[in-house]
Amino acid sequence: MATSAFSFLPGPIVPALNLSAFNSLQYANFIRRFMLPYRREMKNIIAIKTIREYYEKRPDSKRSLLKWIDVAKGANWGKPSDVVGDFNDADPVKNSRVVFNISGNRHRLIVAINYHFQVVRVCFIGTHAEYDKVDAATVNLY
Repeated sequence: MATSAFSFLPGPIVPALNLSAFNSLQYANFIRRFMLPYRREMKNIIAIKTIREYYEKRPDSKRSLLKWIDVAKGANWGKPSDVVGDFNDADPVKNSRVVFNISGNRHRLIVAINYHFQVVRVCFIGTHAEYDKVDAATVNLY
């Protein structure tokens, strides 16, 4: 018996799966319903409210932070180099942390990333001058 490319799917649909019987619309619906939930995307950004409060106080950072949130939520980061692939100016540091330059390097965002669980936790957000006063590897303001 040949194994299906979809044999990892749970439940009773696996034995009854016959991809040759699908038309293109059915196949697209199948992919959307069963395959997309298995993509590993960043599921959660902890302290996202902090980011929102920050850009409300400093409107010049809003556009860049909203773009960062959009990219991070849809990201599939398995290692620090994946983050750098999405953000060229990102700087990985110790303790699974990454420093992001925001709004042309006027603001800095430090996050801790759990690559296995696809969770991002905001550790620090502030101006470049405020960033110079903290240790990126240990700061935990939020």
